Amino acid sequence: MKLVWLRRDLRTDDNTALIEALSYGQPVVCIYIATHETWKNHGLAPIQADLIFRRLQQLSQELAALNIDLLYDEVPQFSDSVLRVADVAKSLKADTVFVNREYEVDECQRDDCLVSQLLADNIHVKCCEDKCIFAPGTIINKQGRYFKVFTPYKNAYLAKLGQQSFEVKKTPKGVVLPTPEAVRSLLFHQDSSFSYPRKNSTAWHADTHSIIAELRDFDAKHVDRYASDRDFPSISGTSRLSPYLAIGALSVRQCMARLMYGQTLPLNQGRAVWQSELIWREFYQHLIYFEAKLCKGRCFLTWGEGVTWHNDSQWIEAWKMGQTGYPIVDAAMRQLNHTGWMHNRLRMIVASFLIKDLHIDWRIGERYFINNLIDGDYASNNGGWQWCASTGCDGQPYFRIFNPITQGERFDPSGAFIRHWLPELAEVPDSYIHKPWACPDVRNVSYPDPIVDHKVEREVTLRLYKEAKDA
Repeated sequence: MKLVWLRRDLRTDDNTALIEALSYGQPVVCIYIATHETWKNHGLAPIQADLIFRRLQQLSQELAALNIDLLYDEVPQFSDSVLRVADVAKSLKADTVFVNREYEVDECQRDDCLVSQLLADNIHVKCCEDKCIFAPGTIINKQGRYFKVFTPYKNAYLAKLGQQSFEVKKTPKGVVLPTPEAVRSLLFHQDSSFSYPRKNSTAWHADTHSIIAELRDFDAKHVDRYASDRDFPSISGTSRLSPYLAIGALSVRQCMARLMYGQTLPLNQGRAVWQSELIWREFYQHLIYFEAKLCKGRCFLTWGEGVTWHNDSQWIEAWKMGQTGYPIVDAAMRQLNHTGWMHNRLRMIVASFLIKDLHIDWRIGERYFINNLIDGDYASNNGGWQWCASTGCDGQPYFRIFNPITQGERFDPSGAFIRHWLPELAEVPDSYIHKPWACPDVRNVSYPDPIVDHKVEREVTLRLYKEAKDA
């Protein structure tokens, strides 16, 4: 008997641990354990929790078609989940527990504890590399060290991609075996309880067929224009596949294989840029593997700890609620609060505004995003925030500060996105949509004045960062 412990790998096809377990020709059982206190500490968004639960409902059916049972349990902490998996493995008389490796500090410690816990019972733990096409540590520079700049990492990655093939593997059926009585009570049912707070996620798919259809549709209709369309939030220019990648309902291999299928090299610009985005995801996984401090709230660049933050509570709340007086910022934040998702260009704009216009510690924004995003992924979220804060590996220069007005003018020129999320500005003319306070009839618009002057705060940021770097 083989036991597969599922975490952020909620799929049947192209699941390395599951396929490895099935290769032995023995009965296979899967288990998923919700760890509510750890999830709360990690900031799991209720909307992502709902997507996970809905995905488990679908996954139980997909596994059943492969003659595989899905067990489910709830415990408070990661440490409790280790004990629970060990108990189930012993009850099943399993000789091996299979897991797909994760790279965050707490997750690594959890899996180390699992190995120690099962060692005494002579149960083997097989840790598989699945989350990335190339596992952290397999792409290094000529000195044998990890890359600290994205472009050379990407170049080495693409060279390896061209030399070493990868494949998306189909999952075979397992051996039929009645569920042992000892674990029958843990069988996942469509009405199984799920105690963690949830927010409706039904705008997103939970079944594999629909998720794969989304990938294929993006590849067929949108990816070739990705480079030109991806920065404009009012049009459908991005893949919107990130929620599925975040919970492992879709693998990066499936995305890369679809992207490159039938293509000649070099890829066209749209495909090349999307490929670059997929590589960024792996770069951030690579960073947290080599730099544990990134999972502990620390800046990648040491001098970043010396930046003085103002952390004005009223400004923080105005940013969160989309009431800063800067339309592109506020529309983006209201999109996040309403849908649990935000367009990628807007994530950079609102992060820059929080950090460099309001002088708020980037960690406050990082936490708010992970608390609300349906596609929350620790490595990508941390990497993105530290990039904007200029404190991360290969971050933007600290003196590069987005102007929220010109960003809106450039990427939402007609104000279509702004008007959708800020209906109070519906009647404001295009010429004033990005600075409604200048509109002659502004008295008739129920919208706040800017809470700060961008030009003034930009100079403050330059001073604060220079002081930190010179200290």
